[in-house]
Amino acid sequence: MPSLYALKPWYTRRLHRFVDGAVARGTSPDTFTVVGVVGAVLAAVALALGWWPAALVLLAVRLAGANLDGAVARARGVSRPWGFVLNELGDRSSDLLMFAGLAVLAVRTGGDAVGGLTPLAWVLVAALAATLPTFVSLAGAGAGAPRLNGGPLGKTERCAFAVLASAVPTLLPGVAVVVVVGSVLTAVVRARRIRQALAAGPGA
Repeated sequence: MPSLYALKPWYTRRLHRFVDGAVARGTSPDTFTVVGVVGAVLAAVALALGWWPAALVLLAVRLAGANLDGAVARARGVSRPWGFVLNELGDRSSDLLMFAGLAVLAVRTGGDAVGGLTPLAWVLVAALAATLPTFVSLAGAGAGAPRLNGGPLGKTERCAFAVLASAVPTLLPGVAVVVVVGSVLTAVVRARRIRQALAAGPGA
């Protein structure tokens, strides 16, 4: 199913000069993981304050860091298991920081309950649901399947919806519902792909 994740190769190509520069200087891929997390920290502050233009730029930095760490590791030929771990930790931390910013925004702006849940409760439910696709992917990787990304609603889409919610806080519950439904659907799609990959066997 199509998603904004399909833009990742295009985005990575736009960042090629950073990859080339990192290779020339011998920059560690972990540097970009840190840059991504720092971008997420600052984006969380911007989201909490409703500064959506700043949040848009900073979440782009977060995504750039998440793209560049792997791209630089491959370009330099220094991919390693610990780098995979750091990448995952950086991604998960960045996601939690983003939702923390939205949670503060929900408390600041208030709003009526929707479906029996306050905007804050909806943000927390969305934050929990957003972990499902990653859990499925990591479980599949542990069983020998490829580490899957993408799907109807991945981290790129979550960032886009976070910016929308920051720009129009009254949409927070609706955005959270979309994230919950999209995350569950993404987890199901990835689980099906993992099952097919495992059934096909290592020689497929």
